[in-house]
Amino acid sequence: MNTSDHATPDIAHLLERMKLAQQSQGFVPAALRIDRLHRLMRLLQNNVEEFCSTLNADFGQRSRETTLMNDILATFSSMKYARSQVPNWMRQDQRAGVFPFNLFGARVEVRHDPKGVVGILGTWNVPLFTSLAPLASVLAAGNRAMIKPSEHTPQTAALLARLVANFFDEDELAVVNGGVEVSTAFSQLHFDHIVLTGSARIGRSVMRAAADKLVPVTLELGGKSPVLIGKSASIEKAAHRIVLGKTMNAGQICVTPDTVYLPENKLEEFIHACIREHQAMYPTGAQDAGVTSIINASHQQRLEKYLQELASRQVRVIACGRHVTDTAEAIKQKCWPLHLVISPPADSSIAQDEIFGPLLQIETYSDIRDAVGKINAGDLPLALYYFGHDAQEERWVLDNTRSGGVTINDVLIHVAAHDAPFGGVGASGMGKYHGKEGFLEFSHARTVYRSGWWDPRKTFGLVPPYSEKVFSQLRKSIR
Repeated sequence: MNTSDHATPDIAHLLERMKLAQQSQGFVPAALRIDRLHRLMRLLQNNVEEFCSTLNADFGQRSRETTLMNDILATFSSMKYARSQVPNWMRQDQRAGVFPFNLFGARVEVRHDPKGVVGILGTWNVPLFTSLAPLASVLAAGNRAMIKPSEHTPQTAALLARLVANFFDEDELAVVNGGVEVSTAFSQLHFDHIVLTGSARIGRSVMRAAADKLVPVTLELGGKSPVLIGKSASIEKAAHRIVLGKTMNAGQICVTPDTVYLPENKLEEFIHACIREHQAMYPTGAQDAGVTSIINASHQQRLEKYLQELASRQVRVIACGRHVTDTAEAIKQKCWPLHLVISPPADSSIAQDEIFGPLLQIETYSDIRDAVGKINAGDLPLALYYFGHDAQEERWVLDNTRSGGVTINDVLIHVAAHDAPFGGVGASGMGKYHGKEGFLEFSHARTVYRSGWWDPRKTFGLVPPYSEKVFSQLRKSIR
């Protein structure tokens, strides 16, 4: 189902048809789940070039490599792993049971049943991954799904809707498109579960709407993902990997490094290393084909306001490459080099907000415990990064921080671990997808008790009328 931005589709009716189809089908066998995942993989595999060109058109400039790595390959790998594991994940778990009934043949098992129909709200920065990676877990768990892609990448959303309609029946998997009014209506539907990737503001709105109908939610939000560079770290290696990760998709990734904390005496070395690395990766500066555009004028203006505020407050800002100086051309091209922002005031907008662009906040410390204290004073981030080779310090950092996920001596890579859970905590979200944890997220764990060959309750005096002896025996068992 593909609709214009000016028309709200009858998505409530579509949801009812999907729910009816799910109920009518009954048990969803492993073969069908595997087939759905296989079709989804073929959808990606057969349309790589069209997805690359369409995302490039939506962004204005986005390299094929960026789309392949972040949107297609990462998603494909999640689907492929889920497809291979579906039979194992579906096995019923045998539990210890209820004493003393388990002595006489009683058994307890836990089934993992589909929740039903899951609504997925994707976002624009990595539109295929944020829509289809959770879908891999949703389909593995035996559910049907409805996807609402972001209206900020309209050509990609339209392409996805067309291709999904070619591979799936509408009551099995559907894509609905439209503007904010469609997203609002979508979030208010009575899904059996809803998944959102987006900002904390939108997350709160979706969660409020879901609460009215008691719909469970999985929220992948974001936050100011910090990098801790320990004194034992190689500054050159840290700079290379941070610049590589931060400039990926122009910093428009929910787990991109936001703030770097490093020893005071390493600041200038780090700055020069970042400049060298940036110029080596993007030799023609902001005009390099590997630079991804800022998604639209609104986001570009938001980033420009950060720079204007920083300039008015005389904050040191270093551009790592040649920047487009002509304002009209800059607005047209929306391609920025990485900017390093050195120790902005704590009350500045850039220090308060998730940056979501090619600006990197740099802070220094004399004691890493002070840096961790600043991180812990803020909202819990979706990702945390540590560089260093001090095992004791690394363990201390892990023990004394909380975040959605962690990468050691690199950035972003933990998200690509398709057999491990990805998700936030606190303000950075709730719930998980990827791996078995994703399968469990979209399954209902259903306990089944099977009575044994003999019921001991009458013999043990556990049926009325009760005796004082039974009460005494029961009382003694509480110890």
